[in-house]
Amino acid sequence: MIVTPGEISTKQLHAYLLGSVAPRPICFASTIDNEGNMNLSPFSFFNVFGSKPPIAIFSPARRVRDNTIKHTLENIYETKEVVINVVNYDMVQQMSLASCEYPKGTNEFVKSGFTPVASELVRPFRVKESPVALECKLMQVIETGNEGGAANLIICEILRMHINDNVLGDDLQIDPHKIDLVARMGGDYYCRASGDAVFEVPKPNLNLGIGFDNLPENVRNSSILSGNDLGLLANSTEIPVITSISEDERLRQILQDYNNEPSLLNNALHQYAKELLQRHEVEHAWQILLAEI
Repeated sequence: MIVTPGEISTKQLHAYLLGSVAPRPICFASTIDNEGNMNLSPFSFFNVFGSKPPIAIFSPARRVRDNTIKHTLENIYETKEVVINVVNYDMVQQMSLASCEYPKGTNEFVKSGFTPVASELVRPFRVKESPVALECKLMQVIETGNEGGAANLIICEILRMHINDNVLGDDLQIDPHKIDLVARMGGDYYCRASGDAVFEVPKPNLNLGIGFDNLPENVRNSSILSGNDLGLLANSTEIPVITSISEDERLRQILQDYNNEPSLLNNALHQYAKELLQRHEVEHAWQILLAEI
């Protein structure tokens, strides 16, 4: 399928974009107008950009159906302040309720059952139930268009963070399993960023990885090892020197079982290396692969 903006409806293009650029973190934005009326609404066009200064950007897009703007944007134009509350699994249904388009002046804290907590540096209230809240001041609004679906990029500077101690690990860093965040997908779908959904990918070394082009040919062309497996190997700074692995019972058994069948031996060794790579035992996997070269 090829999709060209302008050749399909904005609604359909919007659906394709949300389905493909996902999961997206959720900005649960608390604002207030000049009369003191509170508003609470979620947006998934959101992320942080930089840390000095710390910048958050989210976008209440113009409504596609009638080309009107959101109350959140109106309030930010008035007061130039916002609190961004992150959303975890325990509050996702209430957050969704707050997305209902209630009439202006309706207090979504009341409608969705959240507890407002006074902020310290800005006027909008924080959501007590949120594990992290960011008090922000407006820097700039970039209006990308004036038709339904056009974005309004709200660029904010983060003035203060409030982090619930319950989501911190022993190292005082945020534990992804404890914070249990959710993210927006396309349609009515969300995803939960905890449990088996959370996995580690070692960052590239400060020294350059050898790259795919320097992997041994029989490894690079393996029918067993996936692109992810090869990526782990290619991130090594060098191909290690083979060492004695005589104590590896699994290897000895493989060599014994397939001693006279080179093709089957190759596949068995690659399968063993794949299992080691899945446990991030890269050095051991290299030794298994080098044993057959």
